Amino acid sequence: DSSVLILGETGTGKEVVARSVHEHSNRAKMPFVAVNCGALPDNLVESELFGHKKGAFTGADTPRKGLIEVANGGTLFLDELGELDKSMQVKLLRFLESGEVRRVGENDAFTVDVRVVCATNRNLEDMVREGTFREDLFFRVNTFEIRLPPLRERKDDIPDLARFLIARCMKRKTVPDEILTPETV
Repeated sequence: DSSVLILGETGTGKEVVARSVHEHSNRAKMPFVAVNCGALPDNLVESELFGHKKGAFTGADTPRKGLIEVANGGTLFLDELGELDKSMQVKLLRFLESGEVRRVGENDAFTVDVRVVCATNRNLEDMVREGTFREDLFFRVNTFEIRLPPLRERKDDIPDLARFLIARCMKRKTVPDEILTPETV
């Protein structure tokens, strides 16, 4: 149940690894919730992660569970963690330390049980030195680190990866080996 930090360039399969970590854990039958932190506008990140009560802000016409709560019992995958601004880093750190969620606009907090797996293509250690990423959050999420090398450093893996991707695209239909000749790869 330790936090996991997956490091790798874009396209190295960080989410695939995060799903595998989840599927091979005692939380496998519980939700896997993926969040791309870089795709969320700064003004919506807190509401998306922690939820909000009705009327908490303009447009909050109904109460809403946050993605942390949706992942309760399972795994929360925070992709592109390095994109979170400092104020959101503080709120995430508070959650990781306490296990408590407080929806936007509410005073009361409640506890959730979530394993957090994070990923980034940024160098968080450099960001800590530059002061753009909190050191305490870095150490909290970096309990167990997985570094994914880029495919250009794993050329021997290309045929197997291509077969996997073709099979997935064909919705588990068999793929004849002749599709992947050495010339194709």
